[in-house]
Amino acid sequence: MTIPPDDPRIEAVLSLVRQGAEERAAVPGPTPWQPVWKRLRKPLTKAEQKRRLRLQRQRLQQAGHRRFFAGQSRRPRSRRNRVGSAAGRRDARALSRLRHSNAWLW
Repeated sequence: MTIPPDDPRIEAVLSLVRQGAEERAAVPGPTPWQPVWKRLRKPLTKAEQKRRLRLQRQRLQQAGHRRFFAGQSRRPRSRRNRVGSAAGRRDARALSRLRHSNAWLW
């Protein structure tokens, strides 16, 4: 395998890229990219912190209201959906009568 001859255009671009990299390294600019969980947190102002807490409190109160009223709802459930067939319903009725009575099962 032969090595291609040096192309002056590629060399010129490479030198420009290297020069730019050196300049960027010399300038104390923004820190390099970091994942979010490694970045330093900017402290919130008091007003922003209070606003966040107020919104969080509202969300929690609304969730509590929803939970409370969901427990209060007593929609009548259809008995047919509990057991699939009529024979099964008859069996379930007989078993529930036995369960609530004091009959002894032999």
